[in-house]
Amino acid sequence: MSKLSENRNLGPSQLRKLISGKKIVRSAGVFNGISALLAESAGFGCLYLSGSGVAGNMGLPDLSLTTLHEVKNEAERITRIAKSPLVVDVDTGFGESLNVMRTVREMESAGVAGIHIEDQVLPKKCGHLAGKELVSREEMTSKIRAAVASRESDDFVVIARTDSIEVEGIDAAIERSNLYGEEGADMIFTEAPRSVEEFKMLASKIKKPLLANMTEFGKSPLITAEQLEKIGYSMVIYPLTAFRATLLTIQNIYKKLMADGTQNGIMDRLMTREAYYELIGYYDYEKEDKEFSINKGE
Repeated sequence: MSKLSENRNLGPSQLRKLISGKKIVRSAGVFNGISALLAESAGFGCLYLSGSGVAGNMGLPDLSLTTLHEVKNEAERITRIAKSPLVVDVDTGFGESLNVMRTVREMESAGVAGIHIEDQVLPKKCGHLAGKELVSREEMTSKIRAAVASRESDDFVVIARTDSIEVEGIDAAIERSNLYGEEGADMIFTEAPRSVEEFKMLASKIKKPLLANMTEFGKSPLITAEQLEKIGYSMVIYPLTAFRATLLTIQNIYKKLMADGTQNGIMDRLMTREAYYELIGYYDYEKEDKEFSINKGE
C-alpha cells in the first residue's frame, strides 16, 4: 500500500501516549511533507511545524503575516504523508477567543495532534528577540479555555506558551505557566530560559508537563535531550534546525552552479534518484497505479 492510500497519521492519541511516557519526546522541526518523511526516516516519532518555518518557507518574516489557512494547508500536507503526530505553532491563535476556537477546529480537521498558543500581543515576535509585549493573564486564560472547550477530541493536546521571562521576569513566568495549566492547558511552553539553572527552576515549580525549545542562535543554551529529561522536561522541539541547514545548502549549491555552470563538482552533495524515490515511495505509487489501472490485464 502506498503513502497515497494508506492512512498513516496516528494523531492526538499517539501524542498523548508519547508525552505521558518516561522518555522525553524529541520532536523534529519540519516545514513541508518531504522534510517530514526525512525526519521520520531519521527515527523521529513526533513532528513540529513552526510558525516561523511556515512564514520562512513563503519568504516572509515571523511577524504574524501568515493566515490560519496557510498554516493549516501546510500542516495538512504533512499529516497526509507522515505517520507521526504533528504539533503546530499557531502563534496567538489568529485573533481572540472565538478565533482560537476556529483555529482548534481547523487544526483537528487537518489531522494535527496538538497546538501551542502564546501570550504575546500582535504582531508577535520570535520568542528569542527583544521588544515583545504580553496580553493580560485574563486574555490568555480566556484563549486557553476556548481552545480546550472547542476541541472535538479530548486527546487533542493544547500547549500554552508564555514569553514572560524577558518581559516580566522568571517568577512571573512561573506564575503565568501554572495559571495556564490550571485553566486547562495540557502542557506548558515557557519560552527562552537563559541558563540551565532557569530550566531547572521551571521544572521544579511548574506543575504541568514542560516543553523545551532548543532553537539555535537564541537566548537559551543548547541542552541535550538526555539532560532535559533528567531536569524534568517531557518534550523538546528543534524548530528550524533542518530549515536553516536547507537554506545554507541551497545557497551554496546555487553559488556553485552559477560559478561552474555544471553539477559535476557537487554530485557527492546530492541525494541520488534512487534514494529520493525510496524516500517518497515512488515504486509503491507506481505499483498501485498499475493495480487500479483501467487497462489492467490488457
